[in-house]
Amino acid sequence: MADSNEMTINLVVLGKTQTGKSAAGNSLLGSSDFESHLSPSSVTTCCSLGRSGRILGLIRRNGCESALYVRVLDTPSYPHSALSKEQVRDTVRAALAQHFGEEGLHLALLVLRADLPLCPDESDDTVQLIQELLGPTWKDFTAVLLTHADKAEEAGYSEETYLHSASSTLLSLLSSVQHKYIFLDNHNSIIKEERNIVLTKLLNFIQKNNYQVLLKHSKE
Repeated sequence: MADSNEMTINLVVLGKTQTGKSAAGNSLLGSSDFESHLSPSSVTTCCSLGRSGRILGLIRRNGCESALYVRVLDTPSYPHSALSKEQVRDTVRAALAQHFGEEGLHLALLVLRADLPLCPDESDDTVQLIQELLGPTWKDFTAVLLTHADKAEEAGYSEETYLHSASSTLLSLLSSVQHKYIFLDNHNSIIKEERNIVLTKLLNFIQKNNYQVLLKHSKE
């Protein structure tokens, strides 16, 4: 963020197998950087970083339009079909330090499926992993991304009615992260306008957090 004419936001996607983490990352980047398809086993086994092209029209600073760049770190799921929790945690921790250790992380996106109920055990496992990765202030730097929202819409749920009917586990999680959540359709590619709406919401979360970053440390 040294150049006032441009801004980079650093994001990491975390979540269970087949929640649509990689697809969500691709949607945010406007690309197909991350492998994403239906599979009987976990598709992502290592971390990979994707970077968007120059995005205009979303930020103005000092009366001038600024360019936005988005960097997304895709991660192996937890639970994983081939990796232990420790392997997932250590892999993600090393990648966060490698890619965001200098500039810091703006937001961790916990990816959940809007078309499946969130149960206490799986919520506890995921939240524990995020706590171990991000530390005690994890709630300030975590937002929930609810994928497959198109399926919830097809079933007749608006955002309001969906949240009214959601499990207490999900509602408690959303409350703990100060209601930072976004509904995301799970089409192979979302149109530019939809992508800009999602990025604007993420920018609002980051702005409300005073553009703070996590995991930043100086290179030795």
